[in-house]
Amino acid sequence: MPELPAPVSQPTAPAPQAAAPVSQPTVPAPQAAAPASPSGAVLHSPLRRRLPNRRLALVLFVVMLSLLAAVVCAGIALAPTATATDFSQKNLSPGLGHLFGTDWMGRDMFARTTAGLATSVLVGLLAAGASACIALVLGMVAALGGKKADGVVLWLVDLVMGIPHILLILLISFALGKGFWGVAVGVALTHWTSLARVVRAEVIQCRQAPYVALARRLGRGPLDVAARHMLPAVLPQFLVGLILLFPHAILHEAAITFLGFGLPPELPAIGSILSEAVTYLSSGMWWLALLPGVALLAAVLLFDRAGACLRSLIDPYRAQE
Repeated sequence: MPELPAPVSQPTAPAPQAAAPVSQPTVPAPQAAAPASPSGAVLHSPLRRRLPNRRLALVLFVVMLSLLAAVVCAGIALAPTATATDFSQKNLSPGLGHLFGTDWMGRDMFARTTAGLATSVLVGLLAAGASACIALVLGMVAALGGKKADGVVLWLVDLVMGIPHILLILLISFALGKGFWGVAVGVALTHWTSLARVVRAEVIQCRQAPYVALARRLGRGPLDVAARHMLPAVLPQFLVGLILLFPHAILHEAAITFLGFGLPPELPAIGSILSEAVTYLSSGMWWLALLPGVALLAAVLLFDRAGACLRSLIDPYRAQE
């Protein structure tokens, strides 16, 4: 019998595998919002809720100037009382009758301190104003007068800054016979250097401005350009420098008077009060030096804060605060 062919084995198809489950992206659980920091709350608060910094600076500036004006007026009004003696009331400690106590001659120390502050403020105003004017003139001459004028002004600046202020004020005051005018002239001739450099730098920067070049092309003269265009640009820095000169002038006037080369002893001044009080400190009369010194420090700080407030008001980089 013929052999039958062997049956051909059919290939078996592989069993279908189960599809792998598709992983779904996990959504993170919402986290609780972190509490806003106090600084963030201020930065992101509406404008009407922010602190009006410029208005506050203006109010502080006016208040400080008012306090200084009140001190001057009170000192002028109390000048006769500051020199009146009453030996039955001598060496009294501070109390309700005499806020700052009395000295060895029965003079009221509050009246003497107020009159001395008024004298110091007047000397500081006169000296700082004259020194600021010198700085303004020499700074503009250095910036607009050419290389020779610039070299001469910078040489004067280096010369004055190379001598200690106290020593130079001593020499000038002694040469002028000491007294009110000797101190005022000495302080005025020694405190203009830093402000002159600031004015010179501001004028040099302003000289490169397009509106200054346009004014020159239109035929404006150097004096007209300086008065109409450069002086208004320098004025903010000039005013700030003028205010900041007052503390230095007051402190140097008190130092020169303390050393005996300033105001006369019969004129109420903080330097004279402190110089006379040194002899009596060992006797326990602490109020003769402590309270006038604190009053002088308060007046200096008032001028310093007034200058800082004025700077924040007129500085163009802080105009949006």
